[in-house]
Amino acid sequence: MRAVRAAVVAAVAASALALGACTVGGEDRAGAPSATPGQRLPGDASQPPPGGDQASPDGAEPGRDGAGRDGDGRGGPGGGGDSRGGAFARPPADDLWRPDRMARARQPPHATAGGARGGTDRVPEPVLARQVPRPYHRNMAPVGKVFFDRPEGPTVCSGTVVRDPAHPGASNLVWTAGHCVHGGARGTWMRNIVFVPAYNDRGHPAERLADAPPAQVSPYGVWWADWSQTSDGWLRYGGTGDERGSAYDFAVLHVRPRRGGASLEETVGAAIPIWFGAPPAGRISGVSAYGYPAAPPYDGARMFRCAGPPGRLAAEGGAPALYRVGCTMTGGASGGGWFVSRDGVTMLVSNSAIGSTAHTWLAGPHLGHAAREVFDAVSQRFAER
Repeated sequence: MRAVRAAVVAAVAASALALGACTVGGEDRAGAPSATPGQRLPGDASQPPPGGDQASPDGAEPGRDGAGRDGDGRGGPGGGGDSRGGAFARPPADDLWRPDRMARARQPPHATAGGARGGTDRVPEPVLARQVPRPYHRNMAPVGKVFFDRPEGPTVCSGTVVRDPAHPGASNLVWTAGHCVHGGARGTWMRNIVFVPAYNDRGHPAERLADAPPAQVSPYGVWWADWSQTSDGWLRYGGTGDERGSAYDFAVLHVRPRRGGASLEETVGAAIPIWFGAPPAGRISGVSAYGYPAAPPYDGARMFRCAGPPGRLAAEGGAPALYRVGCTMTGGASGGGWFVSRDGVTMLVSNSAIGSTAHTWLAGPHLGHAAREVFDAVSQRFAER
């Protein structure tokens, strides 16, 4: 396992192309909305071995009411604390997220930013998204697709396996966007969330995925989430057109492996460290944004990336400015990680949150104090497990 892990780590570092050197010494933003309770997802899912299909739930338990309550039964704030999710919540099932259903999943509603305001840099030139070399497990194994159910049906985002200080070398944490776990101020919690690292490893066309062998669609298995958590800022402002929601549009998933089995990080072979409080856009010379764009002209089947220098996209209400980069990726890339090279180490500094209506740029939140609170809360919750 150590040899495999070393090879994957090297591949991850090599695949994070065109990453600029970063000026060290950025500081967290003060006054960010605090973290809030997350949701315990229905069931306690088990994890299949690499190359296999998903296993049946292990110790499944009913969901509480689909209302975004946490494991202690406390209602979460932000307008999502009703039972609208209860009608479409269901316990995990071993036949739910099969390749044909994954192929039918669609991107979430595409969020766009409003007009320019003070502190916003000029609109970046479009950067054509390029396909990530295949097979993905040899190039960017920690990146994958997040699948979940909204009332409208199966939906997709992107996500990244990230390091967990509570479990060095054995993380079960995935970083994604807040709107991939909760609908925001007028929404509710998403259900049946799973993560598939290196999804469609060989890059089959979308029309072939429904009949593709599960081992090619999910080379490391299908990982059920048993907890998701986002920021209070997203729960308060998300989905309303208020740009403060986008500034806090991040989330953490905890996935549960088979009892006694390897962790997500051990199975994939690598996890990306998060750089909380990274420098602002003007002090980072380059980022690479990864994801699985699913809206036309893309079909959600392949992993893409954009690279370039980030600019600033200011948000209202004193929220921290977002990073913005030219990129033609569309919906479905939401939640995908933004990476920089810091002293030769690939690190996550943001995730895709919003884009332009013309699909010429993407923007992602600065991961400061609020992001660290969300991450630490999930890490600590599962520290003794």
